[in-house]
Amino acid sequence: MVRPLKRRLTANSSALILAIAALTATSQSAFAVSAGGDSAAMQATTVDSDPADADDSNDPLEPANRYFFELNRFLDTIALKPMATWYRGVVPGVGRNAVRNFLDNLKSPVILVNDLLQGEWDRAGTTAERFGINSTVGVLGLFDPAEGWGMPQHSEDFGQTLGTYGVNEGPYLYLPVLGPAPPRDLTGFVVDQFFDPITYIYWNKSMTVPVTRFVVNGIDQRARSLNALDQIERTSVDYYVTIRSLYRQSRRNEIANGRTDVNDLPDIENLNFDTNEPNTPSS
Repeated sequence: MVRPLKRRLTANSSALILAIAALTATSQSAFAVSAGGDSAAMQATTVDSDPADADDSNDPLEPANRYFFELNRFLDTIALKPMATWYRGVVPGVGRNAVRNFLDNLKSPVILVNDLLQGEWDRAGTTAERFGINSTVGVLGLFDPAEGWGMPQHSEDFGQTLGTYGVNEGPYLYLPVLGPAPPRDLTGFVVDQFFDPITYIYWNKSMTVPVTRFVVNGIDQRARSLNALDQIERTSVDYYVTIRSLYRQSRRNEIANGRTDVNDLPDIENLNFDTNEPNTPSS
């Protein structure tokens, strides 16, 4: 009786550690992947690894944030990174892509609700069509024929929705397990759970499926960003600051849906394209 109970507790503890590590690295891995892979991540590192970056100064809880950052790195080192390395080495690319497609398809209801809340009707239509096509023709989302039919995948969450309505990120916050979670995005994470049908399907039931989904997502995201995050860590003057800066850049880009805000462009009022005249404003 005691021995089976001990084995069960050990298994549950291992699953918990892996789930924590998966959640820890998911946010970092997500923006490393969304940055476009290793080369984009390396470029971002060279731009924003300066600890004195004035645009990154809203971090009043930096000592505590750094402590939890190192704690999460430890969990990643002992659990998630080894699992992600094994996963990438054992599962062929086709299999990993099928896993990614399936998990992305499961997120479609959350993306659709946030598309609608943002008034992005065209993107909402694309999300609905993708879900219908990939859930049927794509065999429950294992394949992504919608991508080839001109309907690319995109991501939305309630944190982005708040951002489109002008809600500021708030002070930077790095939490144990959750990773980067400033108030706006932390609120978005909680609200999105209520948009997810899985929440209600498994309400008051075993959490095995939701936890498994979450852990597999974390492992897959981490596997896709192994090289990028390693390169960022090697080339960063301050890894914590670089991750903070990359997170903020990624969130700004996601909120803008990849569109450039003209207000962020440099002032070129006095730019003179005539090389025969001095580059000075007329009096």
